[in-house]
Amino acid sequence: MGDPKKPKKKYETPRFPWRSDILQSELVLLGQYGLRNKRELWRHKTMLSKFRGVARSLMSMPTERRSKLEAELLGKLKRLGFLSENAVLDDVLDMTVEDVLERRLQTIVFRRGLAKTPNQARQLITHGHIAVNGRAVYSPSYIVSKEKEKSIMYSSTSPFSNPEHPLRLVIEASSKSSGGEG
Repeated sequence: MGDPKKPKKKYETPRFPWRSDILQSELVLLGQYGLRNKRELWRHKTMLSKFRGVARSLMSMPTERRSKLEAELLGKLKRLGFLSENAVLDDVLDMTVEDVLERRLQTIVFRRGLAKTPNQARQLITHGHIAVNGRAVYSPSYIVSKEKEKSIMYSSTSPFSNPEHPLRLVIEASSKSSGGEG
């Protein structure tokens, strides 16, 4: 069988991590999306840079070789919800890290009003209170596809599935007063 290789990093650190503009922009994103540390942000930036790198390499290919690979890339990004249905290859190059962060389960739970704050959304997910397609998901960084987005709810085994749960009433009251969806 062979020995398993050492797991590789799934992120790349910034080339100049001490630059104040990079530090400030990363700090804003950490607070806005409730990320635990910069490594989570770097992982999503790396994912985005890989998608953009594939798009750049496709642009340099001849048209006959490019069409199939372009359709596969755009199909994947549309399924995941990163791009709209009428997107073209140039739209992949225009994507930002915010587009990726908006598709995280943690962000979607907060935006749909199932939690008051991004940090509370993270806690609900890690404690098993949130289900996608009826199955509990424990990873806040789970990328939610467009088709699964509608099936996000409280887990059936969670006390939050009871509409009369005291904390759920507080969450729903705060989301209604702030004008959020829910």
